[in-house]
Amino acid sequence: MKKIFTLISILTLSIAAVFSLLYLNKWIDVNLALVKGSWWLFAVAVSGYAIYRKSLTTWILVAMMIGVLVGFTFREFALDLQVLSKIFLKLIKTVIGPILFATLVVGIAGHANLKQLGRMGWKSLLYFEIVTTLALVIGLLAINISQAGKHIDIPHSIIHELPRSSERQMQEKVIAILDSADVSVPPGLINRLPDAPGKSWKDHILDIFPENIAKAVAEGQVLPIVIFSILFGIALAMIPEERKKPMLAFAESLAETMFKFTNIIMYFAPFGVGAAIAHATAELGTDILFALAKLLLTLYCALAIFVVLVFGSVLLICRIPVRTFYRAVKEPVSIAFATTSSESALPKAMENMEKIGVPRKIVSFVIPTGYTFNLDGTTLYLSLASIFVAQAAGIELSIGSQLLIGLTLMLTSKGVAGVPRASLVILIGAAATFHLPLWPIMAIFGIDELMDMARTSVNVMGNCLASCVVARWEKELDEEKLHAEFIVD
Repeated sequence: MKKIFTLISILTLSIAAVFSLLYLNKWIDVNLALVKGSWWLFAVAVSGYAIYRKSLTTWILVAMMIGVLVGFTFREFALDLQVLSKIFLKLIKTVIGPILFATLVVGIAGHANLKQLGRMGWKSLLYFEIVTTLALVIGLLAINISQAGKHIDIPHSIIHELPRSSERQMQEKVIAILDSADVSVPPGLINRLPDAPGKSWKDHILDIFPENIAKAVAEGQVLPIVIFSILFGIALAMIPEERKKPMLAFAESLAETMFKFTNIIMYFAPFGVGAAIAHATAELGTDILFALAKLLLTLYCALAIFVVLVFGSVLLICRIPVRTFYRAVKEPVSIAFATTSSESALPKAMENMEKIGVPRKIVSFVIPTGYTFNLDGTTLYLSLASIFVAQAAGIELSIGSQLLIGLTLMLTSKGVAGVPRASLVILIGAAATFHLPLWPIMAIFGIDELMDMARTSVNVMGNCLASCVVARWEKELDEEKLHAEFIVD
């Protein structure tokens, strides 16, 4: 049955594409209703395929496409669907505090004796931070070069979502947009965007440290939660084993529960995504769709450059044969790409790294630790996506502000590799911290599945490479296995 629906989907897509080309190029007089009808026929066909496919990934992609059609065909109805996307956002926000606390505490305190980790621990962390910083820089450079979020007109109806700014320039930009759209400036607009004094660098530093952890969790203040969790994890690791076990067990149980909680929320994702895309299409038109396509292309190009330049250089410096490494990571990376989950690739990644000569004691420490501290693809994506959000909202950010946002995201992304599309949680948390609007994030989520495939693959590849680097650094990499022919089971 799936094959039948696949064939029908391809056929209806071809028909819809032909009608659209004829209509847009005016080669033949084609009625617009016929074009819309053909696309709805395709939507029905792919919905049937999704029913038999029984995949959340498929349903998210189908919901995104249906959302575009609803936005174009039933504009007024689509504008009212925003409530569904807001429900999804609220559910996601509830995960931020508990999941950050639990995963960071387990990641830091779960390795029993910190002294025993010793030299291997600091070498791993040093490598992780160097590589993720390079990923951050490449992501920022890529989005500033492509300017994917630029030239999206800010609708009048979401003007209230703009953050309060100390810059008079923001007020003038809003007024200019309204004037260009022949919309009269409402009385008191300037009062709603007051000239409040901006925060100094001292204020930003103070905001990092928690004053009240319950308040930080309630308000979704990501950085204070992270600082508290790191200090808590270190303190927990330093107490005797018998007293540490109950709290560590609680943190592990909380982490597992929040992973399941996130999975439950993700079943609502097709509705949230479809509603968000429908609302964005009805309100913003095709601008947002072209911007999202440009963003997706920017991410894939940036990740490809990162893999070639950074990973390629590391392989060269550490004298690791590219062909052997490629054959070893091909299967775990493919699993990660298909499932958008790093955890699903973990067993095969550890097994294959042992096959090419990385000792088990290093593999068992570096790769799981890397799942918390070495998220190269996620860091690159988050830095790129956060600046896209600012660009889409018409907010000009200085280089210093971009670096601050990027470093915040690099820190807050630690520990969520096991949750598919958990980057959305981090991105929303950062948007709240830096007063960025949420509507571009919901638009991004429409293509997040495609983006997650690439960034998760790079995460897995980066952690496999990290185990080789630490083994070489410790002078324990087995040269005989490394240069032997890699045999796939």
